[in-house]
Amino acid sequence: MSLPVIAIVGRPNVGKSTLFNRIAGSRIAIVSDTPGTTRDRVSVDAEWLDRRFMLIDTAGIEDVPSAELQLWDEVRTQTERAIHTADAVIMLVDSAAGVTASDYDAAELLRRSGKPYVLAANKTDNTTRLAELYTFSSLGMGEAIPISAYHDIGVAEMMDEVFEHVDDDPEDEVTGDVIRVAIAGRPNVGKSAIFNALTHEQRSIVSAVPGTTRDTVDAVYEYQNRPMMFLDTAGLRRRGKTEQGIEKYSAIRTIGAIERSDVTILVLDAEEFVTAQDTHIGGYARDAHKSGIVIVNKWDLSREIGTSFEEAMDEIKDRFKFIVGAPVLLTSALTGRGINRIPDAIIRTFAQFTKRVEANQLSKTLYAALGDRPLPAHGRRRVRISAIEQVAIRPPTFVITCKNAEFLHFSYKRYLENRMRDAFGFQGSPIRMLYRDTA
Repeated sequence: MSLPVIAIVGRPNVGKSTLFNRIAGSRIAIVSDTPGTTRDRVSVDAEWLDRRFMLIDTAGIEDVPSAELQLWDEVRTQTERAIHTADAVIMLVDSAAGVTASDYDAAELLRRSGKPYVLAANKTDNTTRLAELYTFSSLGMGEAIPISAYHDIGVAEMMDEVFEHVDDDPEDEVTGDVIRVAIAGRPNVGKSAIFNALTHEQRSIVSAVPGTTRDTVDAVYEYQNRPMMFLDTAGLRRRGKTEQGIEKYSAIRTIGAIERSDVTILVLDAEEFVTAQDTHIGGYARDAHKSGIVIVNKWDLSREIGTSFEEAMDEIKDRFKFIVGAPVLLTSALTGRGINRIPDAIIRTFAQFTKRVEANQLSKTLYAALGDRPLPAHGRRRVRISAIEQVAIRPPTFVITCKNAEFLHFSYKRYLENRMRDAFGFQGSPIRMLYRDTA
């Protein structure tokens, strides 16, 4: 069994994301004064007084579609799915605004679900608002618990009430080595469609409007007894085109998702193919020392745009030289082409990312490389290499013990890295070569 799931629901702008961050203990959900900021479900493993659970933030439930956002039908569906998934629900209302029609709509949705819930009145931070709490009894959900997520008032009491409805037996928790996979790329290249096809669930909202996904969402999927956690991310625009506020924080979390991942899937669009921003996003994976897979989505349009397989491979190899040996898959999330090849590619790449090499094989390869290309002299001071040791995985990391390491030219370091790759593979995975000077 998985961790118990607690969902936070309510109409827009009642402080759900602020409460989510307060409970989780970090700024994970986007917080903004703009109603409708959170569109997708956002979830995180959380802990409250030694009790572990999965916390889900949701988009706001609104009875009438917003004039500013065109996706409220899908947003409502996502919220309903979150409620269906949850073991308990926190229904959040705003004591400053009082009862609204949207609150009645959310209350009715919860009652129909049959899920246990707790009613919490947020922004109750003065005696006047505390005295008005009785008005929420009209929702038919019992007495509202007064809280202020921003000031951390009443949150502990609310959580005590929530856990009355939650079975969190630690013996039932999921364990195992989960492969963390970040799906990254520019906006509107089909990341969410690939994410949904992989996890067999309409988890992320798929829309032709660029930038639909603002938060990072996740799903655990098991393939051949290997659990994988997929992180679907908001699209990264060029720096100059990234707006301040919501989109800025989306970009920060996307980079954070790459940093937390083991494997980063970079999704390209067959219609536009490799752009400067694609290489920029790939650079984030390189700088974070993550393994990589390149996916060219919308390949069903290749004939229309006149791109051949050979041209695609040549372009990718030329533009993504820093992702050495990364698997390249041609897919169509619309037709399903190539989607079933992605899990195998992830497992192969992860195996390279976590590969350990026997010590004697490492030494043998190093000395063979030194024999084939002796170390160049640097005046009277000569670089001498005496040993190599693998000290870590994720990525594979090697320490080479040498004398006068500061005189070792970068081209020779690259030569040694290439010899390691020739001998042991590491396709799609970075390797780190560190030099320890004995002088």
